[in-house]
Amino acid sequence: MELDTLMLSRLQFALNISFHILFPVISIALGWVLVYFRVQYTRTGEPAWEQAYYRAVKMFALTFALGVVSGITMSFQFGTNWPGFMEKAGDVAGPLLGYEVLSAFFLEASFLGVMLYGKERVSNRTHIFASVMVSVGTLLSAFWILVLNSWMQTPVGFSITANGHIVPEDWLAILFNPSLPYRFFHMVLASFLTVAFLLAGMSALRILQGLSDMATHKTLRTSIWLAAIVIPVQILVGDMHGLNTLVHQPAKVAAMEAVWHTERGAPFTIFAVPDKETQSNKYAIEVPFAASLILTHELDGEIKGLSSFEDVPPVAPVFYSFRIMLAVGFLMLLVSWFAVWKMWLTRKTFVGDEVRLPNWLLKTFVWMTFSGWVATLAGWYVTEIGRQPWIVYGLLRVKDIVAPHPAGMVLSTFIGYCLVYVFLLVAYISVMRHLALKKEGG
Repeated sequence: MELDTLMLSRLQFALNISFHILFPVISIALGWVLVYFRVQYTRTGEPAWEQAYYRAVKMFALTFALGVVSGITMSFQFGTNWPGFMEKAGDVAGPLLGYEVLSAFFLEASFLGVMLYGKERVSNRTHIFASVMVSVGTLLSAFWILVLNSWMQTPVGFSITANGHIVPEDWLAILFNPSLPYRFFHMVLASFLTVAFLLAGMSALRILQGLSDMATHKTLRTSIWLAAIVIPVQILVGDMHGLNTLVHQPAKVAAMEAVWHTERGAPFTIFAVPDKETQSNKYAIEVPFAASLILTHELDGEIKGLSSFEDVPPVAPVFYSFRIMLAVGFLMLLVSWFAVWKMWLTRKTFVGDEVRLPNWLLKTFVWMTFSGWVATLAGWYVTEIGRQPWIVYGLLRVKDIVAPHPAGMVLSTFIGYCLVYVFLLVAYISVMRHLALKKEGG
């Protein structure tokens, strides 16, 4: 791989967006979990629910702050490294990014202070309302960003001027482009799964460290049930997303499955080493007909091979990322459902919401605290790398919009970003661990 200006700029943007996405994928769902805790406290009057809220709201505040800061840094990339994107597609991208700021960010900023510091200063109803508004703001933010990203994957509702500029013709078509519903719900569900395992891991850590209380048990029980309910829905939405992708981006699907030549009854490859030179998969472990069944819902369904397309994405990173996402999702399913089964077996043994799970299962939850990050990043890499070589699919190539900076300058800023992000990530995880293990009054 030649580290020229184009590749370095792509790596830098990938680093920026990889770091940024870690925080919205938590804050999108965590806000709604906080609303649930507050409503439960209001409904039951149990102090444990309020205690669970105060522990989680500190995590939300930290996550929200890093999400905002890293998002601003990422947006600078459009001007510094990718000026051609706004020059060619800015008439579509600019308004969508502006709507995100005007609606979502202003809504979040207006009510965040009340949510974080206003419980003793406003009525209970007003405080819950503020929490709901912040949560609605996070959803709106995700919506506008995913509208833009989905349009870049499945562009509709536009025309192209004589000088090559993409201009909007039908805003409703742009807003509700063919892939938006699947990407939006897939991302929101990923956020709820990420938060479920985050809170479960934090709660399990408290129990293992001998710091458990009823708030810990309520949080653990809530997060386990949340994961167990959401994961099958995510599998269903993921299947629908795959069918949609097969229609609109068949080359991406071919890379996901490493299907080199068009075939019917294509097997699902559990593991292989894709070889671009020979257009084959080495050391392949396959399940006959499974890929066609999953992607077309027919045993002999046809899947177009990579050799059928003039422009194909890098196969190996898409292929492996897809399998990492599936593996983590399957592990989430097993662990959450097994934990629900164990809680059901002991439902009459313990009082209230107390949760007693084997230590090995609690340790599994601790190890999976940030498993949602792994699955989200893997899925995002499938989406973005699978779109290559296009920035707007079928219309605008990545190589045509990169800024002509010297490679050395891009490399130096890339290294700088790496150092800062590693420091911030270590600090974030350390503070989250501190919050999880903080004693009451400490």
